[in-house]
Order: sequence, then structure tokens, then C-alpha cells
Amino acid sequence: MVTTKETLQPEVLEAVVIRFVGDSGDGMQLTGTQFTDTSAMFGNDIATFPNYPSEIRAPQGSLYGVSGFQVHIGSVEVSTPGDNLDLLVAMNPAGLKTNLYALKPGHTIIVDTDSFSKKNLEKAEYTSNPLEDNSLENYRVIQVSMTSLTKEALKDVEGLDNKSITRSKNMFALGMVYWMYGREKEHTIDFFNKKFKTKPHLIEANTKVLNAGFFFAETLELIPNAYTISPAKMDTGTYRVIMGNTATAWGFLAAAEKSGLELFLGSYPITPATDILHELVKHKHFGVKAFQAEDEIAGIASAIGASFAGDLAITTTSGPGLALKGEALGLAMIMELPLVVVNVQRGGPSTGLPTKTEQSDLLQAMYGRNGESPVIVIAASTPADCFNYAFEASKLALEHMTPVVLLTDGYIANGSAPWKIQSVSELPEIKNNITKEAVENWHPYDRNEETLARNWGIPGTPGLEHRVGGLEKDSLTGNVSHDPENHEKMTKIRAEKIKRVQNYIPDIEPEFADSGDLLVIGWGGTYGSLHSAVKLINEQGYSSIGFAHFNYINPLPKNTEELLKRFKKIIVCELNNGQFANILKINFNGLDISQYNKIQGLPFGNNELIAEFKKLVD
Repeated sequence: MVTTKETLQPEVLEAVVIRFVGDSGDGMQLTGTQFTDTSAMFGNDIATFPNYPSEIRAPQGSLYGVSGFQVHIGSVEVSTPGDNLDLLVAMNPAGLKTNLYALKPGHTIIVDTDSFSKKNLEKAEYTSNPLEDNSLENYRVIQVSMTSLTKEALKDVEGLDNKSITRSKNMFALGMVYWMYGREKEHTIDFFNKKFKTKPHLIEANTKVLNAGFFFAETLELIPNAYTISPAKMDTGTYRVIMGNTATAWGFLAAAEKSGLELFLGSYPITPATDILHELVKHKHFGVKAFQAEDEIAGIASAIGASFAGDLAITTTSGPGLALKGEALGLAMIMELPLVVVNVQRGGPSTGLPTKTEQSDLLQAMYGRNGESPVIVIAASTPADCFNYAFEASKLALEHMTPVVLLTDGYIANGSAPWKIQSVSELPEIKNNITKEAVENWHPYDRNEETLARNWGIPGTPGLEHRVGGLEKDSLTGNVSHDPENHEKMTKIRAEKIKRVQNYIPDIEPEFADSGDLLVIGWGGTYGSLHSAVKLINEQGYSSIGFAHFNYINPLPKNTEELLKRFKKIIVCELNNGQFANILKINFNGLDISQYNKIQGLPFGNNELIAEFKKLVD
């Protein structure tokens, strides 16, 4: 009996990794975001990785101008955007050339054949057409004249120029992928209706092309049947897909609410941190005051002024901006004012790789100021928990009267994941040290006995007049002091205040093994990659490998040394040349600490990590 396409049942998959690639103007970020949001509505677990060039509009068709968006969806736990691809959608030869390495043999490529012109092949440095020279024989290649089919679908739509028609081809690709993986189109059509509500011809055009791609895939013989990925099992609650930068902004909103203070952001736009500014600007109704400064120094200086005046004050930046903020961060530290500095790390040095991820600002955050200038340093691990650590950074700054550097990175800031929406009422209280009214014998540098946090007197409060500035202060009055012994006393107090934060942060808890042959250590945004790699190697029988991930860098958790000594070997994996490994070596002598470092602007892959772990254990 001949089985027709209509009678085939969808193949059930646990997870799938898809990457959309094309020119910067091909709309790959929008395409990937729509597929992500639709899959989230379906109930899949999700992780994404946007990857785009540093130039705003790189030369069309060039290898370094390729923009990509990778999404990993599953009915099982998804903690990374995935290693090897199940589907590659390539809108041009350059996208195919630069991304084919990641596709699993035997898996699917969808290409827009209209873009494989002689000129585009030359730009991608092909000597022959890969669609014709059998170089792709190890893959299932679906050749589609997307540009031509898009033009055909829109031939009767009025008000569109040729450029607008051609730009709609990304929706043709999205429609095909929706059919392949059993996704509904309605969420994206709703998006069109909201985005283009004043331009009905664009709603009509994008909807037509999305439908055209969907129904084209349905009739295409090269796609024998659709796939389905069931909803993931998650804790009960209301979820939304959230980007790391958005989660960071919301964490600050929640902290302002819990502390009873208004939120002030003084910031200068810089990739990849700017979206925090963009998000907070939307929330004036929550009392947010967002100031786009003329430069990085003005951004942090305005935030220090807002802190002096009694606001929860933050400033956001990336590596080069943190360098410019260094002197003012030292000012906030010596004045002992609460301030949160968010550094969304990117590839360096200088302007380096502005759209690629890295963890190379750790030592800058720890020591990048003159004099003895300790501050609290913490790091977020995932797009979703950027919310938690923005909240925690605010809490630590306000309760300990000191600046906090919050490290995220381009990988988690631009990536997205499901986030269980939290009620503000469920979050812990945030106390502050504001003196409400004058009291007898009040001094600005009277301290809390346990935390050593000083008083916070707001300007304009009668009886609380005092001086602030960058010169050394008398240990009680805050007046300028050049006394040698006072300077040493104040230096040690400021250091001890940071050390005592250990009493208010959680112990480090290992995963998978409490002791054994190897402890894998990471910090910050590498959590998903390291967690999934250690989980996989444990499933392969290496049950003596544990994993510890650090979010608190300065100070380190109290039990750090005790944990490290429970394992025979230690490997620190980070996206730099070994900065956290060096911090551990400075603090804990005599431990066998190895390093695995990657400095390519890319996250870790499971296979490379597992190979390194096996090498150490075997």
C-alpha cells in the first residue's frame, strides 16, 4: 500500500536546535524571536542565542556580515541554545558558508536559491555553487526560491515597493519552519496587527507571506512529515519569555518597590547594555527617572548624585564604559554611597568585539580603581535570573552602603528563556540606612555594628548636614582628614565592610556530586553550558564529577575553601584567559586548579567541555 503524505503522523522529538542566518537586513533576529515566542506560548522550554555583526549594516553578502539567531526548544530541560543544529535556514551563501559546520550530518538545510547568484557566491568565497557541486550530499537540502515566491504572494498587494516585498521573505522561511515543527501562526499574525496597526498593507503582506511559506512546506515532498515537540514540564505558575537585559531592568523596578525608594538610572548607550535603558524609560509610571547622559562619566556621576539625594541609583555600561567610570566608582566607594553598576560584558580589549560575548572584565570589576578600593562584585547566570541578581545587587548596595558591580554578559543579556513571573510581595524586604530625622549626636559615619554600613543622611533634612567628596574622611564626622592613622583605619574599615557581606550571602552548593574526582567551576553566564555538560557526563557514568557555579565573586561564599578541598582536581571554565581561576589561586594555596578557557566571542559547547573533563578524570 502506498502511504500518502497526509496519513503520516508527526515524529515526536524531545528537543530541536534551529538557526536562522542571513544578511543583517534579512530580519533573522525578528524571525528567531517570533519562533521563540510562539514555542513559549506552546509550553516548550527555551534558550536562545542571537549573534550579529558589530557593524550596523555590514556589506551585503559578506562573510562577516552574517546575522544569526539560534533557538533550542524542548519538552525536556533546556539550559543552553544547543551545540549542533537540527535545522539551518540560510538566506544567502555567506550564511551557509559560515554556519554549515554546526549542522548535524544528515539533517536539514533550507536555502533561498534566489540568493545564490554568481556575485553572492563570490562574496562568500565559494569557487563553485554548493547547491550544484555535491558538497552538501551529507545533508537534506531543501532548495526554495523564497524571494520569487514572496514576490508572487504579494503581487496583488498595493502600496509595497520592491524593497519591502523582498524584505518579507523572512516570513516565508518562518512559515515553513512553523509547519515543520507544528507551530501555530496566530501569535505572529497578532504581532503583525500590533506592530503595523497604522499600516494595514504591511499587515496584509506579512500575513500573506507567512501563510505562503506554511502551505508551501505542507505540500513539499522533501519534507515527508512534520515534527512535534511536546510542552515541557515546569513548576506551576505564569511564565513569559524574557531577555536578560529586560529581566535586569525589572529586577531594579522590584528592588525600588521593596526598598520604598525611587529608581534613578544615569546611563550612556553602549552595546550590549543599552536595552536596560530602553526598558526602564518605559516605566515612568513607577517613578523611574532615566537620564541618557552625554558620556559614561556623566552617567555614573549623575547616579552618584541621585544616591546622595536618597534614590536607588544605578548606571549601566559595558567594558570600555566601565573603564571610564572607574574614577567615579572609587568616589562612590570612598563616600560609601549605595550604587549599582551593571557591566554587560563583551569581547575586548578597547572596542574589541562589541556584539560578541566574553567574561574578561572580572579583574577590572575587582581591581580597576586606584587605591584600596574594594566593592561588592556579583554575577548573573541566566537570562531569567538577571532579575534576581539585579534585585540582589540593589539589596546589598542599600543595606551595606557601598557600590555593587553586577556582571552579566552579551550571551545572557541578549539571550532569552522562560521566566516564572514573581510577585513583589514574595520578594525579601530591602532595608536602607536612611536617617529620617535628626537625632542627638548624629554623625554620617556612625556605623551599624554588624554590617559596618554608615548612616545615610539625605540633603535637606534639618540637622543632618554633612560633607561628602573624594578626599579621605574623618572616621566619624566625614570631614576631610589627612591624619595618617585615620586613613589606615578607614581603609581597613572599608575592606572589612565588604568582607562581612559573607555573612549575608548563601554558601556555595555543588550539583551532581558533593565530593569526588573533579569539581567543575564556573561563574556568571556560563552556567547553562557547564550545567548541561556536567549533567551529560554524569549520565555517561562519571558520577564523581561535581559542579559549582559562583554568583558571588567579592566576597566569595564562606564555605568556598571547604568545598574545593573535597575534590581531588578542580577545573575552572571561563570565557577569558583565566581570571577567576587566578582569583581562586590567590585566595586558596595548594589546590590542584586547572583551567579551560575560550576567548572566541562564543559560548562553550557541550562536546568540547565533556572532552576536557574526561581528559582530566581518565
